[in-house]
Amino acid sequence: MVDRTMRGVYPILAMPFDDDSRIDVEDLQREVEYLVDAGVHGVGVAMASEVYKLSESERDLATTAVVDQARGRVKVVINTGGPGTDLAIQYSWNAQELGADAVMAVPPAGAAPVSIREYFRQISDAIEIPIFIQDISSGPVPPPLAVQIARESENACYAKVEVSPTAPRVAQAKELAGDDLVIFGGAGGNFFVEELRRGSVGTMPAAAIPEVFRAVWDLYQDGRDGEATREFERYIPLLQTLGQGQGIAIYLTKEVLRLRGVFKAANVRHPGMRPDDLTYRELARQVDQLELSTVKAL
Repeated sequence: MVDRTMRGVYPILAMPFDDDSRIDVEDLQREVEYLVDAGVHGVGVAMASEVYKLSESERDLATTAVVDQARGRVKVVINTGGPGTDLAIQYSWNAQELGADAVMAVPPAGAAPVSIREYFRQISDAIEIPIFIQDISSGPVPPPLAVQIARESENACYAKVEVSPTAPRVAQAKELAGDDLVIFGGAGGNFFVEELRRGSVGTMPAAAIPEVFRAVWDLYQDGRDGEATREFERYIPLLQTLGQGQGIAIYLTKEVLRLRGVFKAANVRHPGMRPDDLTYRELARQVDQLELSTVKAL
């Protein structure tokens, strides 16, 4: 029976690179430990991890490093989507063999609904672990299609909703799916509380401020919606800064991790638009004002 119990805060890891653009395994494992210390329920390697810029051997290296560091303390979700079904199946099988608890896949860009259904069915038939159906703007999976996929493919039982506006999309998916689909929010976690109110059971934000998401999760689970909202609102300006497009978000998330002592450097692989110096200064000021500059020694 496929695991349908995953819930909570599952940050997507930023991928650390050294000055020669190689994966910095030491920093990656430090990041996992930082997230575990913050009380998250799971971690992911996905689009915000620049997984689409990694070779197959680098994907395996990153997956192995994350699984080994997690040591079963948190769930590990690996993005295995590909432009072709055979490639996505291979990525998914590799992730399963390396110890991932679940995979996540975005459909090939421009694929017709019937092809998207077959894509997920074939991945589901090839592996034994759960699949997150990723709904993003470049590969949207509208709620009716996600529900149909879940009912046709046993392992495709989770959805990560990221197409804006996410809150009504979560509500529609919940209404249509009932118990057939377990729904997470995404898109940087910017609408975390709104999504929880509409039936999501978790979120997959960036890795910059995991303790904040865990605190808000705990408040909401305790029935303290107002307190959860007020706590989250303190961090909305920072989340807006981090949530900029064109690859800027990846640079800024890594910079927060550098400022917090998790990463040695904030290197990003090309392509991606580097923020200007003023943006970096604004980010540093926000981090300082929120007293986020340092974390417990890892």
